[in-house]
Amino acid sequence: MSRNVLVIGSGGREHALVRQLAQSPSEPAIYAAPGNPGTALNGTNVDLDPADHEAVVAFCRAKEIGLVIIGPEDPLIAGLADHLHKADIPVFGPGAQGARLEGDKEFAKEILTGAGVATPRYQAFSSSQAALKYLDKMDLPVVIKACGAAQGKGVAVCSTRPEAEEFIAECLDAQRFGSSGLRILVEECIFGPELSVLIVTDGQSYALLAPSRDHKRIGEQDTGPNTGGMGAFAPVELGDALYQEIDTRVVLPVLAELRRRDIPYRGVLYAGLMLTDSGPEVLEFNCRFGDPEAQVVLPLIRGDFLELCQSTAEGRLGSYLQGFSIEETGGPEGWPGAGLTDWNRHTVVVVAASDGYPGSYVKGHAIDLPSQDDEKGWIIHAGTATTDQGLVTAGGRVLGAVGANESPANARDTAYGLLNDTHFTGLIYRRDIAAKRG
Repeated sequence: MSRNVLVIGSGGREHALVRQLAQSPSEPAIYAAPGNPGTALNGTNVDLDPADHEAVVAFCRAKEIGLVIIGPEDPLIAGLADHLHKADIPVFGPGAQGARLEGDKEFAKEILTGAGVATPRYQAFSSSQAALKYLDKMDLPVVIKACGAAQGKGVAVCSTRPEAEEFIAECLDAQRFGSSGLRILVEECIFGPELSVLIVTDGQSYALLAPSRDHKRIGEQDTGPNTGGMGAFAPVELGDALYQEIDTRVVLPVLAELRRRDIPYRGVLYAGLMLTDSGPEVLEFNCRFGDPEAQVVLPLIRGDFLELCQSTAEGRLGSYLQGFSIEETGGPEGWPGAGLTDWNRHTVVVVAASDGYPGSYVKGHAIDLPSQDDEKGWIIHAGTATTDQGLVTAGGRVLGAVGANESPANARDTAYGLLNDTHFTGLIYRRDIAAKRG
């Protein structure tokens, strides 16, 4: 089997994927398309457009790629995995049918309803007039969501009627999110701590990676607009009953509903949950690793991450998982695949963003990075670029500072210590990431 791997994408998630793959004892040759300065540290960046499916297939054949891992949602929604399957190239990531779970929030709600899984009450609309009429029946606050994928920014929690009216108009009339916002969900607002659960599955067998928590709002104390994510930590400690409840009331029914509908799924399914007083409810699905959740979950994986992805892509995840036991790690009962996680280790990532994000911001500022890069702390590149003048900012979320330690507090201190030694004009970050872990 070829040990050549291609990672599709160019963000922080893809740097985290490449970094984890590089630790494989099989020493794979890793390519990233198009990659970023971070992926170039452990692999080779290639000028390849993920939207050009034929070019991706041709590259895989020329380089004898034995596994493709698709990072972002857009290539998955567009069916890149289907083209790779037709070319007999193993791919970690669902086809277009499975990716609809992220690409169409209304479809995701249909799956949840069919599976009998708890999710907030909603209605879908293409007309702002109809949406406003339904709004009359809703209690405030209310949640408005663009049905399509919008890089984590197509959601607004509206506390007042004018806020809801404005966001509905932005989606349906001003078309702020393009085609992704031409249909929206008007959803009841539920309350409780959020939780991210990454489910690795080959369509039959599955494993749950370490539960994590993302901080989506731009401002401290969860204020301001939603972003793609300003930081995360893992694992989130849950009660024994809750571990089992998430598996039996959410994961098992959803995977069974996908099989019932004959929707193949090989890759990772991200379930965004809210832990309400009445139990976990599903807020959203993503069809890929979360960003920044991947930055804190992947470093906790025991064993060979390359083999985990390869066995998933080839439909033999069940046999791979037999090599891991809960007893070795002290993982919780009722959490399938608990043996994959090192529960004695904790990770925190804090995102450094450009001033103005998630709105307009200036690119091209020189970046000065800290020297630390070891098993306890490192930098993940997201929106960076290399120029003749050196490393510069090239995105809203520029980089992530990751700390890892047996102590949650020490992991957090390391992450923030790295940020203190990181400099670029307009650098902003939240100072309360992982401050509360319950």
